[in-house]
Amino acid sequence: MAKPMSARTFLKILKDEGLRVEEVGDWRDHNRNSAGSWGPVHGVMVHHTATEGAERTVEICREGRSDLPGPLCHGVITKDGTVHLVGCGRANHAGLGDDEVLRAVIAERALPPENEARADGNRYFYGFECENLGDGDDPWPDEQIDAVARAAAAICRHHGWSARSVIGHLEWQPGKTDPRGFTMKALRERVAERLK
Repeated sequence: MAKPMSARTFLKILKDEGLRVEEVGDWRDHNRNSAGSWGPVHGVMVHHTATEGAERTVEICREGRSDLPGPLCHGVITKDGTVHLVGCGRANHAGLGDDEVLRAVIAERALPPENEARADGNRYFYGFECENLGDGDDPWPDEQIDAVARAAAAICRHHGWSARSVIGHLEWQPGKTDPRGFTMKALRERVAERLK
């Protein structure tokens, strides 16, 4: 069981991992804590945005949509590898997911197939939205994938977690396909390398 990081600590560990970080507006106080608990935290969840254009993508993830208020994640990782911090606290990114997957993440063991949606992922996971159309054709520049691995590794290192605490939305919630364009297995291998 891990207590969520403060905004100050979150910013520091990302910079210490060598990431280029931009703070967006009042990100330190921007959250959905009024909608439910934030924490204990158990892992990091990775998504693609299904959008293009860094400025528009960051704005959507910060403000949300008409059907889903922001923030939609904690950090937006754009194509150039910049992490744009848009929220700190509960964020609308994970939704309901498989409680067996949650137990596997907590135990840091292999993930079972996701086949139900009962556990509140917004409470338990840090979330990164990555600028990508998610169509399987939109490229993932290496600097972006490197930033995703660095951000996930920074959080895992802080909490004493292994790379098994990093999951994709598609491994959490039935019907989700994100992130599409790389495998979570390959991403976890990169995170594990950084944690050595």
